Amino acid sequence: MNQDAKFGAVDVHYDNLGQAKAALVVCRELTFSTVVSEHVADIARTEPYEPGKLYKRELPCIRAALALGPRLELLVIDGYATLDPQGRPGLGARTADALGIPVIGVAKTPFRTSTHAAEVIRGAATRPLYVTAAGGLEIADAARIVAAMAGPNRLPAMLARVDNLARGRVRPIIDRHDT
Repeated sequence: MNQDAKFGAVDVHYDNLGQAKAALVVCRELTFSTVVSEHVADIARTEPYEPGKLYKRELPCIRAALALGPRLELLVIDGYATLDPQGRPGLGARTADALGIPVIGVAKTPFRTSTHAAEVIRGAATRPLYVTAAGGLEIADAARIVAAMAGPNRLPAMLARVDNLARGRVRPIIDRHDT
């Protein structure tokens, strides 16, 4: 990855009216220590949730947030990249295919068929995060990236930040540095 690489974390929050906010945090380093820019897309209408097809609802929202930021070399999502050891695509794999970049899936709860997910314990946490990968990135490498991400808590600081942005709990800092 080059010196000007940009790495992103994205999250989507839905309201009860069929609307959503999709947030993107962009950093220059894989530890996600320093924010380069933050972006929030307001989505007026989302697709209804279909069991087993979360990507149909979430991917358009993710694309809307990514359209506001720079081209990324890697993206971290809240959820699973692959859903089983055979590589059944989850949201992360669908996103990797759509964007042509590696995607790391970070889930807070286990999924019954995702026995292949790497369990990453951060800080003083006792419960793991479940890490999967798609787009040519190995799960072991994704797990190392998540383990090294900035922040002392179970959830890396930037993943907590992007969640708070999507929920409207904090305001974005747009283009703190040139992108």
